[in-house]
Amino acid sequence: MTTLSLRVAVVGSGPAGIYAGNILSNAVSELGGTVAIDLFESLPAPYGLIRYGVAPDHPRIKGIVNSLHEMLDTGSIRFIGNVEVGRDISLDELRARYDAVILATGAIRDADLDIPGIDLPRSYGAADFVAWFDGHPDVPRTWPLEAREVAVIGNGNVALDVARILAKHAEDLRSTEVADNVLAGLEASAVTDVHVFGRRGPLDVKFTPIELRELGEVPGVDIVLADEDFAALDAAIVAAAQAPVVKGAPAGNQLKVIRRIFDTWRTREPEAERTHGERARRLHLHFFHAPVAVLGDDAVEGLRFERTAPAEDGVVRGTGEIRDIPVQAVYRAVGYYGTPVPGAPFDERRGVITNVEGRVVDETAEPIAGLYATGWIKRGPVGLIGHTKSDALETVTHLVADAHAGALSVPTVSGDVLVELDARGVEYTTWEGWRVLDAHERALGEAHAHARERVKVVPRDEQVAVSRSGALVGS
Repeated sequence: MTTLSLRVAVVGSGPAGIYAGNILSNAVSELGGTVAIDLFESLPAPYGLIRYGVAPDHPRIKGIVNSLHEMLDTGSIRFIGNVEVGRDISLDELRARYDAVILATGAIRDADLDIPGIDLPRSYGAADFVAWFDGHPDVPRTWPLEAREVAVIGNGNVALDVARILAKHAEDLRSTEVADNVLAGLEASAVTDVHVFGRRGPLDVKFTPIELRELGEVPGVDIVLADEDFAALDAAIVAAAQAPVVKGAPAGNQLKVIRRIFDTWRTREPEAERTHGERARRLHLHFFHAPVAVLGDDAVEGLRFERTAPAEDGVVRGTGEIRDIPVQAVYRAVGYYGTPVPGAPFDERRGVITNVEGRVVDETAEPIAGLYATGWIKRGPVGLIGHTKSDALETVTHLVADAHAGALSVPTVSGDVLVELDARGVEYTTWEGWRVLDAHERALGEAHAHARERVKVVPRDEQVAVSRSGALVGS
């Protein structure tokens, strides 16, 4: 078996891209070979949705960031930020320079919800709101929060994050890394009631018991539940325990914990008014509600739902009962949709790069030499960090096998890609630059009146300027 000596480009520096690079580096090293890995990112900073897609009040995410930081800090992967494939350099140009290219661009926009009225003013995609409250550099600095009654459609982690941030009082976010413009927007919010709607029952929520419990610990916010949604809870527990295991669904002890959490909320006294007086807010959790239409003429005025009920086969079906609920804003959190890469085959229906187990394939289902995918852009926007690791392992395993078989593409252009980016005037950022920006944001947090861990720098040009003010590789 020949000793491997590879140059590989990874596009996307979220967990999928970083895991793929790290697994590839270790795999080739264990085989006695060498691999030079360049990690391209369209944003000036690394970590993708970990930095720009998770609510700032999730402390557990820090552990993931620390792990990703350690992988990049070893120096085995070169970070090249503020470079968009398809704008600053094409996919074909990358393929001409590297033995292989791994696409890990993820999914950053909302999946569609095809119901009448969904495009009315004050109807939003949850991903856009998440990008705003996470300080994404490419979204507006302000967000309209004039509505008092707000609806969130969905029962997954994103829906939970959106609902919690909408309901939470701004002062309870001061200790997080939330950007100053976001904090100011939330302080001015008129929201009093947040309604979360799920098509299925309370035992079919997609978030974990820990996340659910955290929801009930938000200061100054009452949880409001409808008794009708819990009438058959014990029967549902028994039925779920006897039913076949469904991928992604809670099981066994998880269901019992979820039930205990809901039971606790249903029996406790309201605390919000005692805690926050007139600023009390309410978070209403509605189950067995399938959205039918967004109501309103010039803007959102309400939501129309059909009441659902579980059938004997476990599938929920409409009952024919229609309910209209007044709200002045709607957030759809029904999933993400993959981000295409110009020059790569894309499955419009599924929202993924067309691939078989990570090998990107053409319209005849033949693998494209040296082109791979991993993460959400490979399998769709489902699964947690553990899935991302196994996903990357599968893709990298195929890449290494193809390398040994001589099935990778053959580079036709030599020389460091940074020289070409310099020649084009691309203001790329590096790992050293990220360390400068990271220290800068932490210093802003320390200097803040409320002693925060960091204050995110939001504008792209400011991030780039701070990053490039330090020592840059290739400069």
